Amino acid sequence: MGRSFENRKAAMAKTSNMKAKLYSRYGKEIYVVGKSGGVDPHANLALKHLIERAKKEQVPAHVIEKALDKAKGGAGEDYQPTQYEGYGPGGSQVIVDCLTDNLNRTVGDVRNCFTKSKSKLGAQGSVLHSFDHNGIFTFKGEEEAVLEALLMADVDVKDIEVEEDLLSVYVPHTEYAKTKAALVENFGEIDFEEDTITYVPQTPVQLTEEEDIANFEKLMNMLNDCDDVQNIYHNAELP
Repeated sequence: MGRSFENRKAAMAKTSNMKAKLYSRYGKEIYVVGKSGGVDPHANLALKHLIERAKKEQVPAHVIEKALDKAKGGAGEDYQPTQYEGYGPGGSQVIVDCLTDNLNRTVGDVRNCFTKSKSKLGAQGSVLHSFDHNGIFTFKGEEEAVLEALLMADVDVKDIEVEEDLLSVYVPHTEYAKTKAALVENFGEIDFEEDTITYVPQTPVQLTEEEDIANFEKLMNMLNDCDDVQNIYHNAELP
């Protein structure tokens, strides 16, 4: 499919540029997942995988524990997930995932980011169809052995890419938990370079005009500064 791990890291502009934002993002998400599904990671697999990702990104234990304690108490903010889609400079497409306790504030903040960067917020579904919603696992392994193990576990493997000594396994996002369980069961504890559910663009767009590049970077920076924004996905490729 022509997607590399490094390109994917560049294409998915997560809000992990600043430690404070990273900790806040994970703290909020752990709280929401723990509150809805229970705070026992063994009984709540979504929480278990989220905590594992948080630790891999070096989120301190006290941040995780505070979010779990808050979820256990049942009090606190009533966050809900919301998603926005829009068109960035140069024909690029953008998906913005948020967790918010005030929808009016959040949509106003996100719309302001698009407007001030000469971009346009779109209707629901206007952009989403141009992305694949995938679970992705990147790690060191043998392609044939991995593929055989996943097929035996009845995993719907969409693609496997090989780059030097790394495999990238793509599965539908609904197959994430089953895929990870099969990999761990067959190959033990794996040191994943990437272990996530994300939106992968079907058709990348190369930005070449200086104005488009400047406005796109402005859009990303403004979105990253929004407290309610959790993740940003796009199909832009910058020189």
